[in-house]
Amino acid sequence: MSKKVSEIMNTKLEIISSNDSVYSAIEKMIDRRIRSLLVLPKDEKDDYGVVTVRNIIFKVLTKKLDPHKVKIGEIASKPIIAVSKDTSIDEIYELMEKNNIARVFIKEGDKIIGVVSFFDIMAHILIERAKT
Repeated sequence: MSKKVSEIMNTKLEIISSNDSVYSAIEKMIDRRIRSLLVLPKDEKDDYGVVTVRNIIFKVLTKKLDPHKVKIGEIASKPIIAVSKDTSIDEIYELMEKNNIARVFIKEGDKIIGVVSFFDIMAHILIERAKT
């Protein structure tokens, strides 16, 4: 029986506002040694987004834009891919491969409660193999 994503998800979500500068995201990512931040919706009509190291490098830094002047909302990927906490880990692999993404967010109702990244998947596979 396939495990549920809620068993391996990371519940320590780091968030940022759409109105924050890219520079503040860089500071937060470096300080916490993380690769992505959940971007909060601006209002009830907006979607959650994600900003990643990749977004920052290719949409800001390599274009020589000023990270103090670019807002997170301008470079965030939206909408995020989010699934129920009861989703199987196998379904997460398929979503990641099909959509060429490194993380899938986990929700309970409309609230984002966690994230599963490539790193979490790799750790899960290693642990499972060690058991056999």
